[in-house]
Amino acid sequence: MPTPSISPGSPRGERTARCSRTPRVRPQSRRIAGSGGAAAPGRGGERNKVAAGRAAPTGPARAARSGRSDGAPGPIPELTHTHMYRTHRQLRPWALVLCGLLCASAGAGPSLRSYPHSAVLDGAGAYRLHWGRRGSARAFCLEVRTHGYVGFGLSASGSMASADIVVGGVERGQPYLQDYFTDENRVLKKDPQQDYHLEYAMENSTHTILAFSRDLHTCDTNDKSITESTVRVIWAYHHKDMGEAGQNYHGSNRGTKSLRLLNPEKEVLSASLPYFDLTNKDVPVPDKDTTYWCQMFKIPIQHEKHHVTKVEPLIQKGHENLVHHILLYQCSSNLNDSVLDYGHECYHPNMPDSFLTCETVIFAWAIGGEGFTYPPHVGLSIGTASDPLFVLMEVHYDNPSYTEGLIDNSGLRLIYTPVLRKYDAGVIEAGLWVSLFHNIPPGMPEFVSEGHCTLECLEEALGAERPTGIQVFAVLLHAHLAGRAIRMRHFHNGEEQKLLAYDDEFDFNFQEFQYLKEERTILPGDNLITECHYNTVDRIRMTWGGLSTRNEMCLSYLLYYPRINLTRCASIPDIMEQLQFIGVKEIYRPVRTWPFIIKSPKQYKNLSFMDAMNKFKWSRSEGLSYNKLVLKLPVNVRCSKTDNAEWSIQGMTALPPEIERPYKTEPVICSSSSCLSCSLFFTLLFVVHIIASSKGNIELFV
Repeated sequence: MPTPSISPGSPRGERTARCSRTPRVRPQSRRIAGSGGAAAPGRGGERNKVAAGRAAPTGPARAARSGRSDGAPGPIPELTHTHMYRTHRQLRPWALVLCGLLCASAGAGPSLRSYPHSAVLDGAGAYRLHWGRRGSARAFCLEVRTHGYVGFGLSASGSMASADIVVGGVERGQPYLQDYFTDENRVLKKDPQQDYHLEYAMENSTHTILAFSRDLHTCDTNDKSITESTVRVIWAYHHKDMGEAGQNYHGSNRGTKSLRLLNPEKEVLSASLPYFDLTNKDVPVPDKDTTYWCQMFKIPIQHEKHHVTKVEPLIQKGHENLVHHILLYQCSSNLNDSVLDYGHECYHPNMPDSFLTCETVIFAWAIGGEGFTYPPHVGLSIGTASDPLFVLMEVHYDNPSYTEGLIDNSGLRLIYTPVLRKYDAGVIEAGLWVSLFHNIPPGMPEFVSEGHCTLECLEEALGAERPTGIQVFAVLLHAHLAGRAIRMRHFHNGEEQKLLAYDDEFDFNFQEFQYLKEERTILPGDNLITECHYNTVDRIRMTWGGLSTRNEMCLSYLLYYPRINLTRCASIPDIMEQLQFIGVKEIYRPVRTWPFIIKSPKQYKNLSFMDAMNKFKWSRSEGLSYNKLVLKLPVNVRCSKTDNAEWSIQGMTALPPEIERPYKTEPVICSSSSCLSCSLFFTLLFVVHIIASSKGNIELFV
């Protein structure tokens, strides 16, 4: 019988990051005149020069060698203002004062913190990225097992084409960092506007470490803005430096990984907190494209309220691409332990009736996502009569290669505490009800679908349960392979608010909760629209709403507090008006088959509506006209409670609100703080240089 394993907890997390501390200062250097780009490896006095007025790649970029013999990078020392100089005698007091001014002008202060996020970018663990916030910029630290150059970049497609790239390293004890970009033919070119700022560089016996920062929006057409959307990071490295033999090709030492670079810092939980695991036991994954496997579990914490503070995915090693997503549902509390005996395929005619009682989503995880930590004032409640006792874990297996003999033991780990938080968390599933009534023509470079959490549903549910509104703190946007972008639009009293969540570079293989920078209040009478953009240019048949990854979905999962009795707020478009677009006049009634059969006209007679839609000769112009029609169609409202109950508005027909299409994105504001500070820095640096030249032998170490 599958029962969750319970443990008092053990140390969790990865080893301490070698990039665990940021420098205290971030000064930027300039040379007075001349050209030359960023600090590239070279000879003599021309090393580390940049063009005046451009972003400096250096600063207190101190190259060092570590004497460690264990092969790991040595700890990064704290940088103070005295590290800016290599001196032949002790600095005079006046120089120390000026150095302090320089440090202050470059952004020193309590805002400089450690890198709270990290990810291993390659399978061998040779390339580790750390990152964190630095005011209006993002600070990065690369820790790579090489003595050659290290490449890092941002790319819309995950390839080298049209990418924003930075290359750096340490050559002969001197650091270098250069801002590049590539054109559509993947030709690497030096960026005339240098926007990456080198802060630290080091080599030891095995690794190169580079710390640098960049503004979120540089307004450089060769740069890629860093937004709330998914970012496809590209990486590469070589055992030689850039200058040793021209542009050394990295070979197989390259790759891409999707990340979310603007997620806020997560609360650090005690490693001693207890947890329990909900994991499948030797599930035989069929040799077919898509399998949904359901397994019932009983929550072990009963009779006393606790809060789950974090949920971590437990994906079996080697199955990272097999397990596409996991949903955890609350089931009826009237079940007994007999439902725990075995798992079964979900949505199967022979699945146990007990599965039908599980309608309320309490957690969602999707491929590529990490563990989710609840905010300090919110937790998932367990242990009381109103909390889940029996839960259903639904695992979506994606096996497009029809691999045989796969056995899976993946699941979730729930970390909990008896120290109660102020609010109980809830989940609302919003968007398009998954059905064949959601469809997308073939050959379309862009097609937009909308799922409505309607004014009518929110008016009734929130009006009865929480008239003062609920607070949304995280959103998971979900689609399948044809998905390209998703937005959650929010309307209050008919006026559009700032986007609740968005991902303009949606990646099917990377779907995780977005933490909102500011919690959003949803009030009775608001509208929420999940807007999904698809691309079907490589398809010759209709794409249908459905469970397979070759089918499509358009969903948003909203994490909010305080918990109310609303689990689903979605819509279904009217199918008959869709069929009228292709010329269908009549269907056979009463409907006895699914999908139902068409009676007339003759060209579609006795075809299912799916076959009729595929028979229609779709062109891009027809697809655009169809898209305009679908977005204006009346919708059937889905407004659900827990335990399969429904609000009275369920099943009613509503008209979608009149909204502006397409959505107008907010204008990008370029960062200017770096330009102001670099101007002051440049002036002070010049003063130091002139005075130092007359007082003694002081060399800038940049």
